[in-house]
Amino acid sequence: MDMRLELVPLPTADVDRSTAFYVDRLGFHLDHDVQPGNGMRVVQLTPPGSACSIVIGVSDPDAPPVLNLHLVVDDIAHARERLASRGVDISPVNDMGGVKYAYFSDPDANTWALQQIPR
Repeated sequence: MDMRLELVPLPTADVDRSTAFYVDRLGFHLDHDVQPGNGMRVVQLTPPGSACSIVIGVSDPDAPPVLNLHLVVDDIAHARERLASRGVDISPVNDMGGVKYAYFSDPDANTWALQQIPR
């Protein structure tokens, strides 16, 4: 039985601000932005090369942030530099015994890690 993780919902206080962060700073693809009615808005975004997307929309203001989502990259130094050049506040690369990480947060305190696994 296959089970594919394809969509992760993230809480957000400001959909436009979050959409801009993910598209303009992280380079995610805007898959769709729909308003089906009743004040609902659904924005789906996909990281380049990923089979899994995130979805943001009008959220419960008390929803806790999602922590430690991982974006796996082949060259963490290059990926980190690219994000930093786009205005992302990202940590230095941390080598944890061959697995390397760099950390950042979105405007709603959802936390992310770039991860490079040795091949």
